This record gives sequence, structure tokens and C-alpha cells, in this order.
Amino acid sequence: MDQKRLTHLRQLEAESIHIIREVAAEFSNPVMMYSIGKDSSVMLHLARKAFLSWHAAVPITAR
Repeated sequence: MDQKRLTHLRQLEAESIHIIREVAAEFSNPVMMYSIGKDSSVMLHLARKAFLSWHAAVPITAR
């Protein structure tokens, strides 16, 4: 993958993580649905990156 494309992907990832953190800070009990699909897997990956660097516990519940 060329450097320009990689840089663009990193910008998109950073923006996504920023948005996830903003939502988590704005609401008292934010929820992210997980359907085991590829989009949900990407969201889970981004959420882990967003909150593991903060050393915050994110409870995972299944229904």
C-alpha cells in the first residue's frame, strides 16, 4: 500500500476514534450494537482503540 493511501486511512481512523470518544463523553450510557458482521467488527476495533488508550473499562454485555 502506498504511503499516501496509508496516510489517508490513518486520518479516517483518527477521525472515527475522535467521533466515538465524543459520543461516549456526551451521553451517560452509550451503546454500540454488534451483529458479528464486518461493519460491526470494524466498529469494535475502533472502539477498542479509542478506549484502551484511555485505560477505561468498557463493559461488554450480551442479550
